[in-house]
Amino acid sequence: MTLIVGIPACSRLKGEHVQHATPARYGEAALGAAGLVPLLIPPIGAAALGVLDRLDGLLLSGSPSNVQPARYGGGASETPDCHDPDRDATTLGLIRAAIERGLPVLGICRGIQELNVALGGSLHQRVHALPGRLDHRGGDGPAASQYAPSHAVALSGELARLLGSESILVNSVHGQAIDRPGAGLVVEALAPDGTIEAVRLAGARGFVLGVQWHPEWNYAEDPASLALFAAFGAACRAYAAAPRLAA
Repeated sequence: MTLIVGIPACSRLKGEHVQHATPARYGEAALGAAGLVPLLIPPIGAAALGVLDRLDGLLLSGSPSNVQPARYGGGASETPDCHDPDRDATTLGLIRAAIERGLPVLGICRGIQELNVALGGSLHQRVHALPGRLDHRGGDGPAASQYAPSHAVALSGELARLLGSESILVNSVHGQAIDRPGAGLVVEALAPDGTIEAVRLAGARGFVLGVQWHPEWNYAEDPASLALFAAFGAACRAYAAAPRLAA
């Protein structure tokens, strides 16, 4: 059976033309580590809900853009040139509808932030500006340097069980992070400075997990990344095999 994972795309202006895209490495990891065929979902707002009946999972990718603060009562934007309102209008509704029907959800970087906002949580707009916090941005230089392991995270709960460890090294390529967790979200990973690095939705009908780092980067070389995608793939297979419940 072919399993399909939906990956919401970003809306980007290239010259005079709007394009819908996301980095290929997310789909490559979904296929290579979890056996899931990726399908890009255009950022077309509520109309995108029509694809959920055709999906076996939802993968929320990272992006240079940030969720608009108006979506979580965050006040004035501190990154006004880094927003993608079309993606916001698409992903937040997709997340809530996916959770309602038990569709497995995995959020990565911007994806964990979208998951949090969709469930009523808030974000820190600039983590590096907070007292006592690390600079979690990737810095300059080639991608291999930006996405190299940066710091350890302390794991707990279901995530620690899935990865078979209470601590792993992760990369760090983000400027924003969870402030107040959304309803039902349980923190399952913390950076040394207290930044929330992973959350799980307790009591969900299906797999719902978000991580702040990038497990898709060089996934085949990292046991923790392979384990994470394998768990997501197993959840998608279980969803596909079960009778579909109405939302």
